[in-house]
Amino acid sequence: MYNLSYFKENDKEVILHFIHQHPFAFLTGCSENGKPVATQVPVFIEEREEKLFLTGHIMKQTDHHTAFEKNPNALAVFAGSHTYVSASWYSNPHQGSTWNYMSVHVKGLLHFLDEDGLINILRKTTLYFENGNSQSPTVFDNLPKEYINKMLKMIIAFEIEVTGIDNVFKLSQNRDEESYHNIIEKLQQRGSDGKYIAEEMRKRSSQLFDKADKL
Repeated sequence: MYNLSYFKENDKEVILHFIHQHPFAFLTGCSENGKPVATQVPVFIEEREEKLFLTGHIMKQTDHHTAFEKNPNALAVFAGSHTYVSASWYSNPHQGSTWNYMSVHVKGLLHFLDEDGLINILRKTTLYFENGNSQSPTVFDNLPKEYINKMLKMIIAFEIEVTGIDNVFKLSQNRDEESYHNIIEKLQQRGSDGKYIAEEMRKRSSQLFDKADKL
């Protein structure tokens, strides 16, 4: 984790919104023998009794399944848009270029759920990604029973009780005002990821430099 204070987002709601916007998480763990394992899966975050939980499902009898059975420590990485930032856009261009990006790391203890828990998660997942359309043929409740019975034997649901959240919202906060606004202008010309990062920078511009003016 690139752990510099000026690249941190401190608003909990902004962080949770980011996770909701980028649910396809990179889920990592480690086997009892120290072997790293990882997979990418859709993961949801929810708050219950003032605690945060991640839920999702993975394939059975895979390296990550067997690893989490022995070692429950898990890390879920939620990544958003990212883009190259050229130092030629700085007021002083004679330095290294960099990369702007947004990422949230969620740590916790994973445990597997029973079949009822799996069904609930599959129902929630399919309905969510079908934009709440309960009539869609691919929503869990509309799938053929034979297909569901076969699928339930192949996958398993998990829940992670969150023990820590960290983030990097690296958006050129360490640059002077001239460089900052020039980076925004240049990123606007670079396509979807660049435009997204430029907009995130623009949202923070007045607060960032208003704060600097008061120091």
